[in-house]
Amino acid sequence: MRNLTSNRTTASLLAAAAVLAAAFGVAELRPPADPAADGPAGTTRATVERTSAVCPQPFQGFSGTTAYTAFTPAGGAAGGHGTLVPVAAGAVPSGSPAPSSSGSASATPGGGAGAKPGRSASAAPRAGASRGGPLATLAKAGAPVTAKAPGGDEAPAVAAVADGGLAPGFTVQQTTTATVGPGRGMSGLTCGASGTGFWFAGASTASGRADYVDLVNPEDQPAIVDVVLYGADGELDGGSAGSVTVPPGASMPILLSTLTRTPAPDLAVHVAARTGRVAAALHASDAGRGGDWLPAAAAPAGTVVVPGLPGDLASARLVVLAPGEDDADLKVQLSGPNGWFTPAGHETLHVKAGMVAAADLGAVTRGNASALRLSPTDPKHAAPVVAGLRVDRRKGGSSDAAWLASSAPVGARATAAENRAGASTLVLTSTGEAAKVRVTSSAGARGGSPAVKEVQLPAGGTVALAPPAPSGAAGPWAVTVETLSGGPVAAARILTGGTGGGAAFTVQPLQDDRSTVLVPHAAQDPAILVGG
Repeated sequence: MRNLTSNRTTASLLAAAAVLAAAFGVAELRPPADPAADGPAGTTRATVERTSAVCPQPFQGFSGTTAYTAFTPAGGAAGGHGTLVPVAAGAVPSGSPAPSSSGSASATPGGGAGAKPGRSASAAPRAGASRGGPLATLAKAGAPVTAKAPGGDEAPAVAAVADGGLAPGFTVQQTTTATVGPGRGMSGLTCGASGTGFWFAGASTASGRADYVDLVNPEDQPAIVDVVLYGADGELDGGSAGSVTVPPGASMPILLSTLTRTPAPDLAVHVAARTGRVAAALHASDAGRGGDWLPAAAAPAGTVVVPGLPGDLASARLVVLAPGEDDADLKVQLSGPNGWFTPAGHETLHVKAGMVAAADLGAVTRGNASALRLSPTDPKHAAPVVAGLRVDRRKGGSSDAAWLASSAPVGARATAAENRAGASTLVLTSTGEAAKVRVTSSAGARGGSPAVKEVQLPAGGTVALAPPAPSGAAGPWAVTVETLSGGPVAAARILTGGTGGGAAFTVQPLQDDRSTVLVPHAAQDPAILVGG
């Protein structure tokens, strides 16, 4: 009996050992994706396998047209697939179908629902007008694909998704050109990922302005979102705007003036999702002076850089928020061809805690493209800030406006998906030591060969250049900027158009395309296989 029990026990132990060996064998056959990673200790840098972005509903009225350009840089793994699909058509970044929604928000913002000419009420979620297939399909890296939005002011928001070899660096540009209306001119943005928090600086509820925050929920669950406005005296109306619920697959444009009883010329806006995730974008229209999308600002920081100031701007207005508990005393600097300098008459700016400060800078660039830097006058007392800059161009009796924002650096690589011959200007600034960058123009959407150029940037200096034109390019092309040495490098692309006498333009910052992510190392622990 004892021998039989002993044999059974031995067999059980051998079986358990075999299970442990099998488990560890599987683990050993699955090493980290990139063992030679350059990430912090305890992490591995791995290539992303899926990238998603959301383009908001375009503000094109009945006279405008909207184009999408999607691109993935060449040089990655083979395979993969990319699509641009109307959000309400059912293709959302999560992969789950998004039901059509026609209900109203759970909480009407203070001030009631404001109607926009040619669009529905400000707080009413709307499904996209199109229910067809994909607007565009990206099948290979190295050349962009293009698509056009349906006409009219009910064009849907668009979900863009790429996987496999097309995921690393996948970038989508949305550009609208309108000939009449309060938002006439050119409006553009790099379509962003959904998230839980966004900052915008430079909005307004003053007379003549029609600024909308556009919330898109591409997920399959409702999202509850707070929209908080900050002005010169802090949170407007004590932050009483409340929250709205954005149903799955819905797009909700909210007129900012309906969120407050207090008109304000200079605002910062914080969008925070309490539950779920949304894509947030903010469009500003100034009657008679053009309109554009405000880029989402980088997270609040003690020192911030706003890249992409055009050399031919006619005026610039700076808007800064100190969202923390401390006042911010800031040194104002511009980057010229040879380094940083302080603009006369605008040496410093004081921003009270929780409040917005604004300053008219005039034609501050003096004919040279530039970047603006805000840094603490006392490095030992650095209060975090968020910054935005409105810039105006005038040409041939017409004008257009664009908005810039404090931005993260290029990092390893960044892309502007849409560029055209004679219409694109890169503005590159080395915010630290001297830098060397590589600029690559892709093949065109309808053919052509890539072109490459290396550019040297002096420490603290800005260089503006037309990206090298691809040989034989047909259709728009993408421009990729890679940091080879030095830096950090801040960058933006200025895109101009012929609408409105030639003043039409839009500016998009170039930020790290996040082709890789940091993955923590996993340690083998046999205890997880043994019951307690």
